[in-house]
Amino acid sequence: MTVSDALSRALDTPGDPPVRPLPPEVAELLRALAAPPRLAAHLRLVHDVACELADWLSGYCPGLSFDREAVLFGAATHDVGKTVHPAELTGPGSAHEPAGRDLLLDHGFGAERARFAATHAAWSEPGVSTEELLVSAADKVWKGKRVVELEDLLIGRIVEVSGEERWEVYLRLDEVLGGLGEGAEGRLAFQAAYPV
Repeated sequence: MTVSDALSRALDTPGDPPVRPLPPEVAELLRALAAPPRLAAHLRLVHDVACELADWLSGYCPGLSFDREAVLFGAATHDVGKTVHPAELTGPGSAHEPAGRDLLLDHGFGAERARFAATHAAWSEPGVSTEELLVSAADKVWKGKRVVELEDLLIGRIVEVSGEERWEVYLRLDEVLGGLGEGAEGRLAFQAAYPV
């Protein structure tokens, strides 16, 4: 099987349980970049979890305004810089973050959309948006990882708008993230089925 065939499979295979497809413009970009199939699978998984988080937040706290489409695009492209720094697919590194933003800008995506590639690991920076927090959370919980500092920031945003007690919001978010974490083993297996 060629890398191109493997990339097509990573982008198009439904998965079990089903994994949502990436937005067409992102799938097209990944094909044009000849992205590593494992990266495409990873981006689909984080995008899928981001859909779940965004849908939950919209229903739970409708007063908290955020751009759902920006969250989904950000999740679908957050690691695109790993096409430039493929060693970071299997090892540590952050060079892919500014590289991803630059790559998206070079391909005609605006700065508002490209920012997620550079900010998905910077949730504690001043001025981080709710959209960026959701992308960061999806990028952690897809594999069952929980980050207290990140979750506290999300809880704070919800409390500001909802007027609920912090502990109530914590319990709700914990339930959602815990449920998403339960699917981590299947998601990790889906990703691992594709070559780097």
